[in-house]
This record gives sequence, structure tokens and C-alpha cells, in this order.
Amino acid sequence: MKIEQAYTIVTSPGRNFVTLKIVTDQGEYGIGDATLNGREMAVVAYLEEHVIPTLIGRDPQRIEDIWHYLYRGAYWRRGPVTMTAIAAVDMALWDIKAKLAEMPLYQLLGGKSRDRVMVYGHATGRDIDACLEEVARHVDEGYKAVRVQAGIPGIASIYGVAKKDGEPYEPADADLPAEHVWSTSKYLNHVPKLFAAVRERFGDDLHVLHDVHHRLTPIEAARLGKEVEPYHLFWLEDCVPAENQEAFGLIRQHTTTPLAVGEVFNSLFDAKTLIENQWIDYIRTTLTHAGGITHVRRIADLAGLYHVRTGFHGPTDLSPVCLGAAIHFDTWVPNFGIQEYMPHTSATDEVFPHDYRFENGHFIVGETPGHGVDIDEQLAKQYPYKRASLPVNRLEDGTLWHW
Repeated sequence: MKIEQAYTIVTSPGRNFVTLKIVTDQGEYGIGDATLNGREMAVVAYLEEHVIPTLIGRDPQRIEDIWHYLYRGAYWRRGPVTMTAIAAVDMALWDIKAKLAEMPLYQLLGGKSRDRVMVYGHATGRDIDACLEEVARHVDEGYKAVRVQAGIPGIASIYGVAKKDGEPYEPADADLPAEHVWSTSKYLNHVPKLFAAVRERFGDDLHVLHDVHHRLTPIEAARLGKEVEPYHLFWLEDCVPAENQEAFGLIRQHTTTPLAVGEVFNSLFDAKTLIENQWIDYIRTTLTHAGGITHVRRIADLAGLYHVRTGFHGPTDLSPVCLGAAIHFDTWVPNFGIQEYMPHTSATDEVFPHDYRFENGHFIVGETPGHGVDIDEQLAKQYPYKRASLPVNRLEDGTLWHW
């Protein structure tokens, strides 16, 4: 068996998605997610100009060998563009291998470690009362875990909070990056009030999460972690930029609030120090941005040695291809923690038919051979690519926030 053809499909049924399709000389095919939000076309160019030509004629069953060939052969290793391109190839090859074995992907990985995968949803509101109503809606829909984000008095627009109450938030909302205003002091004074209100209304059984979006210094994050301890958060996510991994050691000295990080990581080396020092509790690296199943398995295995669980990033800028593969991974991985879930648009679900399903706050993995997600290429053509950018933040005095 040889790889006969490989090509990218770019479509935007609500969000921009890049899909790699690999076809063998025996007619079998697999697909992988190559979406890098805000830099989608950079990955397309990397795949089409540099990766795909090297794949033609290779045995698609040699997944490990192809992974190392692409990683080491480029010389310039790692980085989000390279690792997203490798991830797309890897995901598509695992899809092919599982189809050839006539097994759902989780069986090929080693079988089930659990029957269902707990997910968390996103509740946002322009103020605390509106946010509580969104939490209530998620609880009514069966969620056992909810990420809670609310607007801050005196700040017009907050990343992670929908512009209109009751609507899903869309961070990539402009052709060029929008500029938001940020106040650390107002944020730190307000957030504990939000979680006091959540616990007062919903009690202690609901798992509650919060994303800081990399906006604090280590000592500010330590203060926040300590002040929300009475509300027993499931985790505090991305409280500082992760380039300085030692910052998490300082935070850990001051708070017992569990810490999560990793959605912007693209290799084991980004997470190694954090895991080995037990400075974090959850690793959020995604299959799409960290080299695919082959590489993320190694991250999860290392994490398991240090009591660190998985908590994969799962916004709507990762396609159903990534989500489907992640659910198989979540079903298998022994040190699973939780899976993020932002529902895709109905148009996205039509372009990417899949067999996973949401049920009472959990995902149930499908039994279709492969990762269980396909793409309708003709329908995908109806949704052309449109550039969309994430915002940046400036302090109230105009300084670009840069930690």
C-alpha cells in the first residue's frame, strides 16, 4: 500500500477549517485537522509546498517512521505551523490504519479506559446575573462542568465573553486584530465575586472552571488562585503566559487551586518542566497543534507519571475532525481529566459528518472504523475562506499588554 494522493481542503462554515486528505493506491483514505486559528493559510502552504510532496509513494501504515521523518527532516523543528502540519498527517494516517484494521480508533490505541468522556461547556455573560443564567442553561442541558466567564464593570469588551448575552462567543471576530482594553486590578477585584455567586446559586457539586487567558503576572495569579480557593474551582486555566514555565512554580507556592495550561503548546518540550515539577494539574495540549496522536500520547504518558491529567483544548476553531479524534483519545487515555466542548454550527456539522454524540454532559465515542469523522467536499466548497483574527489587549493607558 502506498500514498497516492494528498491535498488540503479549506472551508469556513462558521469558522475557518483546514483539512488534509490522504488517499492510498488501494482507495482507502484518512483525514486530519490542520487548522491553526488566525494563521490557517500558513499551514496550507507548508503542507502543499513542503510536506505533501514527501508523502507520495510512502507506506501509510508506517506512522511512527513518517512522524519522525517530517519532524526531523525539516531541521527547523517544532513551532505551531510545523507541528499542526505534522498533526494533520498523523491524524489522517491513524484514521487509515484504524479503517484497515476495521476498528474504531480507540480500540487501536488500546481500548476503553472509560465508557463516556466528561466535557465542560462555556457560560458567559456581560455581568454576573447574565452569566448565572447561562450556567443554569448548561446545567439544564446536562453539563456536569461549566467554564464561567463574566464581563467586568468598567471594561467594554472582554475576550472570552460573548458580545450579546445568550449567544456563543466568537473570539476571531475581525479581519485584522481588534484592540481591547484591559484592567488587571478591576479583573482581580471582580472575579471572586463571580464565583461566590456561582456557588451560592448552584452549590458545591457543579464543576466550575475559569480561563484567565494568560493575562496575569505570577504574583497576581497567585493572589487570584488563593482568593478563589473557598469556591473549589476544577481548575484555573492559563493564568500566566507559559513561555516562562518557572512562573508556575511561584504560583504553586501560594495556592492549592488546580492549574491548567497548554493549549498554545506544540511539543512535549513545552510541557516537560511543568509536568516534571508538578506545577500543573491538567495539560491542555491539542492533537491538532502538537503533532497529532503519536506525539500527544507521549505527553500524556509523561503527565501520568506525575499525577497530571489531560484536559484537551476544544473550541470551535478546531474542526470536528480534531474533536472526533480527541474523543477516541479521551476514551482510551488512562489519565483523562476533562474535555472542552464548544458546539459547532449546524453548517459545520453538515460539512463534517461524524458519529460521536453528546449525552448528559458527556461525549460517547462512536464505533465507526477510524476516528469516525468525514468531510463532504462538495458542501465544503460552498463556504469559502475568510480571514479572521484574534484580538489583542491594551491597558487603560494605551500600553500593549505584553507579559
